[in-house]
Amino acid sequence: MIAHAAGTDESLAIVMLFAAIWTGWIGWTRLHDNGFPRVPRAGAYGLLGIAGVLVVTSAFVPRALLGPKISTRPRPSSTATIAFLRPREHERVSGSEMNVVLDLRGGTIVQATTTSIAPGTGHVHLLLDGSLVSMTFGTEQVVDLTGVPAGPHTMTAEFVAADHLPFAPPVTATVDFVKGAAS
Repeated sequence: MIAHAAGTDESLAIVMLFAAIWTGWIGWTRLHDNGFPRVPRAGAYGLLGIAGVLVVTSAFVPRALLGPKISTRPRPSSTATIAFLRPREHERVSGSEMNVVLDLRGGTIVQATTTSIAPGTGHVHLLLDGSLVSMTFGTEQVVDLTGVPAGPHTMTAEFVAADHLPFAPPVTATVDFVKGAAS
């Protein structure tokens, strides 16, 4: 799960998910005769359907309603560099967790998300095979590999501005590793 989210679209999605949970709970409880006796049985099925629609649309509707966030300002550049200390290139990793240790030079990690950005401050995003797995505020982290199949994988670290958008050019490092026990 992503460490944190911010903004109107994420807040709307969270409200929609809570509404789905609440609506689904009422329908589920009525179907099992544990409460809400005034809700007809057919209405309970309808509530479960509404909950399902809310869950699905919470991922799409907020961005569609609010539109894309487009900035007319050019992205700042950063002189920071980032590199992997662990895992090492082509390292074999076994188990369900991997220790990631990064070397960030010329940059400072800040915890506050802000649109007032500076070239030397930001956060670290970790991507596993191109998918975001973490937004972190440090250079050391344990990454959950549960469900990641055995075989070769790529981990990318990106030092991004405090608004979670990349610098121009991006400040990244990539390492290839192999998940699975040594043969």
